Amino acid sequence: MLTAAQIRAARALLGWSQPVLAKASGVSLPTIVRMEGAVGPGRSSAANVDAVWRALENAGVMFLEGDDAGALGPGVRLRPKS
Repeated sequence: MLTAAQIRAARALLGWSQPVLAKASGVSLPTIVRMEGAVGPGRSSAANVDAVWRALENAGVMFLEGDDAGALGPGVRLRPKS
């Protein structure tokens, strides 16, 4: 599941602003702001979450799941350049 922190971190890795992510994903800027805020992406439609996920992945972000023990939470990293 995508988290607000992962979205913010992914944007930071890419050097993207919220308006850039909104344009790349086709999701409205207010929705991006909500998804990155306290409400998080859990209240957004599945289509909007998927659009944001795909836009960030297409730009080179890899989403990391947390471990089963809970010691490592979810994260992001950039895909190595080929």
